[in-house]
Amino acid sequence: MAVDRMTVLSAMMDQGVIPVFYHPDAEVCKKVIQACANGGAKCIEFTNRGDFAAHVFLDVTRHFAKADPSVIMGVGSVVEAATAGIYIANGAKFVVGPLLNADVAKLCNRRKIPYSPGCGSATEIGDAEELGCEIVKVFPGSSVGGPEFVKAMLGPCPWTRIMPTGGVDCTEESLKKWFNAGVVCVGMGSNLITKQLLEAEDYAGIEKKVRETIALIRSIRGK
Repeated sequence: MAVDRMTVLSAMMDQGVIPVFYHPDAEVCKKVIQACANGGAKCIEFTNRGDFAAHVFLDVTRHFAKADPSVIMGVGSVVEAATAGIYIANGAKFVVGPLLNADVAKLCNRRKIPYSPGCGSATEIGDAEELGCEIVKVFPGSSVGGPEFVKAMLGPCPWTRIMPTGGVDCTEESLKKWFNAGVVCVGMGSNLITKQLLEAEDYAGIEKKVRETIALIRSIRGK
């Protein structure tokens, strides 16, 4: 499915939560990702972890190209351009990283792919924006100052779009703090797709949790 950069960015901000997930078994990935999509989270971040992760990703993106083209697959934990290039060639529609890498930014800009690098200071966020990053990942969210960091950052830089990952959970208390501080979306891994749900193969439970989380975010936003 051909998805342009602005469509991906709009979808990320609209759904409010980006599920972050990796499993070495492609069949498990397909079921979890479909559950997330059914729950309203069409943009999913597949983390680049484990042996042959790129091969698993290719299997998954080929599956959804036919089974559910509305799914927008992105890749996370990308720290250099070579890895980003592999995943883009394998169908990634957005790239996320734990750190800022200028070569990744240039590659993504060349291919009109959104890039959300991990930043932990005002300077890093400014550098990322100079490189064309529309949504900047604050990582690790709780360690760099939490919602108070976001609020402080948006004071002098209200144009900045921030997506925290790490230190965000599904509770109303947590989500209110982050969204009231001004984030445009949040990334969530095991707090959303829990170990218990995975071990029980409770894909309906994952779908329900994603749907409830998106509904809670929309309620907080007043939508």
